[in-house]
Amino acid sequence: MAGGLTDKANTSVINLSKKITDEMVIIIYSNYEVNNFKRTKEIEASLIEMCKQKDSNSLKNDACIDGDKTTKDNNSKVNINTATKEELMTLSGIGEAKANDIISYRNKNTFKTIDEIKNIKGIGDAVFAKIKDRLTI
Repeated sequence: MAGGLTDKANTSVINLSKKITDEMVIIIYSNYEVNNFKRTKEIEASLIEMCKQKDSNSLKNDACIDGDKTTKDNNSKVNINTATKEELMTLSGIGEAKANDIISYRNKNTFKTIDEIKNIKGIGDAVFAKIKDRLTI
């Protein structure tokens, strides 16, 4: 409906099966941006900083991404059906290997409950107890 992808679009870093919701912002990076990810993130951060309201007397741009609200912290919920590897790795006891295992599992089976994460090798009751309050589906 949006017109499709250009020939420069790189869909390797987006979840093509994610359900679209109203007012969702979807960023499709180019091949260049994916290959130069660090520089892309620096540019994105500077654009977010420029967009922020500096003080109460300046104009507020409600179309800006609020950097404070989009930053993942160690208390935010992690959707195990959509989280990136990096977001999964913010969970206590989840390193790169387990994060990759979670992603592989969900590519074959959508998590219906957060308890299903215990189907991942190495995530038992002890690890689940530490992370369950931060999980969502």
